Parts: sequence; C-alpha cells; structure tokens
Amino acid sequence: MASIRADVEKYIKKKYKASPEYLWNKYPSFAIFRHEDNRKWFALTATISMDKLGMASSEEADVINVKIDDLMLRDILLQQPGFFPGYHMNKTSWITILIDGTVSLDEICNMIDASFLDTASKKKKDKFRQPKEWLVPANPKYYDIEHAFDDVDEIGWKQGAGIIKGDTVFMYVGAPVSAILYKCKVTEVDIPYEYEDKNLKITALMKIKLQKRYKPEKFTFDRLKSEYGIYAVRGPRGIPNSLSAALK
Repeated sequence: MASIRADVEKYIKKKYKASPEYLWNKYPSFAIFRHEDNRKWFALTATISMDKLGMASSEEADVINVKIDDLMLRDILLQQPGFFPGYHMNKTSWITILIDGTVSLDEICNMIDASFLDTASKKKKDKFRQPKEWLVPANPKYYDIEHAFDDVDEIGWKQGAGIIKGDTVFMYVGAPVSAILYKCKVTEVDIPYEYEDKNLKITALMKIKLQKRYKPEKFTFDRLKSEYGIYAVRGPRGIPNSLSAALK
C-alpha cells in the first residue's frame, strides 16, 4: 500500500510541483496538496480504517480524496470498486479512492488531473487543460443526426459547457436509435448563435469533424448501462476510461 501511495504522491510532485503538507498533529498520515496561487486543495492522501468508508473491516488502507465537478460521472464511479463518497469532505463534490491496487494508478492519476483543473485558477486551467472526451446526446426528433455526415465531414453543433477546441465528442443518438454513432473532434468553439423554442435553447455553436462511425448495434444504450454504468445521457458528460478504451 505504501508504495502505491508513494507513487501517487510522486506523480503529484513531478507534474504539479506540489509537496505534501501535514497540517494536523492528531492525523499524522493526512497530507494535503494545494495550488500555489489560489491555495485551494486539489488532493488529500491519508491512511484510514476501512470501516470509515462503510466497509465491514477495521483494516487500514491508503486513500486519496479528489474533487469532482461532474456529478453524473461521480455517480458512475461510486458504482465501481474502490470509489466512495468523499471521506471528511463535501460528499457531493469530493470522492475518495482506495490506493491499494483496487483502482489502477493510471485511473487515479486521471482523477488527480481532473481535480487539479476543477480547483485551479482560470490562468492555470488554460495552461494545464488537456483534451477531454465527452458523451454528447443528440435527439433525432429535432435533428436528423443519422444523416448529418452524409455529404460533409464537419457540422455545427450546440456547444456544451466545458467543451473546448481539441476535445473529442462521441455522439449518442437517442431513441429509437439509442446508441453511439459518431466520434468527432472539436475544431472550433464559441461561435455566436441564438436560437430558442420550447424544446431547445442555443447561445453558441461548436464545429465538430467526423473521425469515426460506429454501427448502431455496437454501443447501444443497453450496453452502456450494463457494461459501463451509464444510465442516462441528458447532456454533455465525461466518460469512464473503460468505455474510452472500447471506443478506440
């Protein structure tokens, strides 16, 4: 356990130049990591008893707390082994992860990266923000998305909050298709556009360029639900690493 925690803390120090701070004599294993400029925490490592996480064991384990702003992704993660509501933190915006091998080091590092960005100043976010993958819904009742790329490889689409140029969007087409059909790269954002009706309001567009097509029977809603824990696609959202790998 100690070696995995050491690897996690080494990753934080190397990438973000943040060293552990031990603030409490009563809790000598608790170490916080924070931004140098705005002083906000983005991670906390600790050794705690497993029963503190609601598990039937008093054995100690290393954990890390990270911030998570995507509530839908948070709900998905909490259904997976090794993820828990934030211990001694705001449970709606922080999550606790076992660092005992249950969750891979790569996935833990990805969660640290997301937490760092969620708590960073705007200047720092612009510097560190890496391309992100999104699952974006499309309702065929309002737009013929099934044929949108028949004659062109780039279209305009409603810009989702947080999406920037260089991100990847996977277009999930709603019923009756109920499946992911396209992989696209975001080539332009913040295109002024005003539209509103009883079903839809658009204030800005992004341009997305087709990169890959998927057969309708490949990534169905039933599969997203049973294999990847995705129970709804109501707006742009991040995707779990397991689905990201499968889509590639």
